[in-house]
Amino acid sequence: MPFVLKKYPAQVGKKIQLYLMNELGFSMSVAQKSLARGRVFDESMNPMSNNEIIQTDHIYMAMFQGQTRGLKPMFTHELFALFDKPTGIMVHPISRNTPYSLLDEVRFHFGDDANLVHRIDQETSGLILVARNRIIEADLKAMFEQKHYEKKYRAIVSGKIEKKLTIDTPIGRENGMIGVKMAIRDDGKPSLTYINPIAYDTVTNTTLVEAIPVTGRQHQIRIHLHSLGHTIIGDPIYGVDDEIADRYLCKELSNEERLHYTKESRLLLHAHYLGFEFQNRKYAFYSKQNFPK
Repeated sequence: MPFVLKKYPAQVGKKIQLYLMNELGFSMSVAQKSLARGRVFDESMNPMSNNEIIQTDHIYMAMFQGQTRGLKPMFTHELFALFDKPTGIMVHPISRNTPYSLLDEVRFHFGDDANLVHRIDQETSGLILVARNRIIEADLKAMFEQKHYEKKYRAIVSGKIEKKLTIDTPIGRENGMIGVKMAIRDDGKPSLTYINPIAYDTVTNTTLVEAIPVTGRQHQIRIHLHSLGHTIIGDPIYGVDDEIADRYLCKELSNEERLHYTKESRLLLHAHYLGFEFQNRKYAFYSKQNFPK
C-alpha cells in the first residue's frame, strides 16, 4: 500500500498545524493538505482538523511511501528527472487504497520531496518531468504555467489526414453524464493544437500524426481531433456512446467489448517529445518507447 501510518510524539496544548510545521518540520502546504484530507489522527485514531488543539501525547500521520515495480527514470539530473511512463499507469494515487502510481516510483527513487511537475492521462504513455525538491518543483511548475516548454505527442487517429491542421476551437466541460468529458464550447477556454500528419495506413484507414498542444486543456488533443472526425484509436470516452464511456470509467467494460468499440486495448496517444530551457541550459528529450507497441 502506498500510505503507511507513522507515529510522532506530540505536545499537548499546541495547535496541530503549527506543531506539524514548527516541531516536525513539514511545510505549510503539506501540513494543510494532510489535515484537510484527514491524514492526521490523535491516539484514538480520530482525524484532526486544521485549528484543533492537541490533546494526546502522540499523533499519527498517513504518509505516502513509494514502492517500486521496477520502473526507472529515463534521465536523471541533480535537480530533476524524466520518466517514460508506460500506458495504464496513473500518475497520482486517487485514494489511500490506490495500489500503485507513477508517484510511487518518483518517491522511491528520489525521496519524499520529489514530485511530478505535470500530468498525462493514465492511458497516455510517454514523458513526464519530475522535480527532485520543493524549490525546483515551484520553478518548473512556473515554467509550465508560463508555457516555456514544448511538448509533442504521437497519435493514431481514424480516417485520413492529408495536410497540417491548426485547431483553435475553445474547450469546456460537456456537463453531461460523463463528468470528465470535455467538449467544444463557445464559452470554453481558448485552446490551440497543431496537427502534422506523418503516415496514412490504407488498410486500417488510420493516420499517424504528431500533435503539438500549445495550450494545456484537459483532454485537449483527444477532443480537438475527435471534433474533426478523427478520434484517437482506442479512446474509450470520445467516439463511443456515453453508456459505454460510463461503463469504462466504472471498470465494467470487458477487454473484448472495448476492442469492439474502440479497436484497441489502449489509447493510442503518446507523449513523444519534451523540450525546455532551465537555468540557462536547453534540454530536449525523446521517448524511447516503440509507440504504438
